[in-house]
Amino acid sequence: MRFIDPSRDEWTSTADATVTPGRGPVLLSWEQWQSVRHDRPTESRLGVVVPNAVDVADLRADLSRLALVVLQFPKWTDGRAYSQARLLRARLRFGGEIRAAGQVLVDMLPLLQRSGFDAVQLRDDQSLDSAQRALRFFASHYQGDVLEPRPLFARQAA
Repeated sequence: MRFIDPSRDEWTSTADATVTPGRGPVLLSWEQWQSVRHDRPTESRLGVVVPNAVDVADLRADLSRLALVVLQFPKWTDGRAYSQARLLRARLRFGGEIRAAGQVLVDMLPLLQRSGFDAVQLRDDQSLDSAQRALRFFASHYQGDVLEPRPLFARQAA
């Protein structure tokens, strides 16, 4: 799991939806992405911030153009982004970075990782040390997940 420091993030947001080739990785809002998604391909790496009410299956045709999908947690009690990440990884086979942003707490990290997230931008009041420890809480899980789809009992029988 990668931890994102917003002050050092290589991805830059843009106020308009213009994507300049060679500019570097560009992170677009969902609305911006909707306005440029049918334009010709660019040389720039593209990312999109997806609201948690959006059906990620709407990105199916566009996933090959995206290097980053940022999924939102507007409240730590709203878990729709877990389902979005799982669908992106398991069903849509997205191989790019899936990042959690918003109200992301240390307690959420093990499930974020098991759901398919590989990067996270923690809420400002969360400790990086605590976050790294949280990822070591459990050595294995009984149920399968996106990292290891086979349940524990199936792995032991093999």
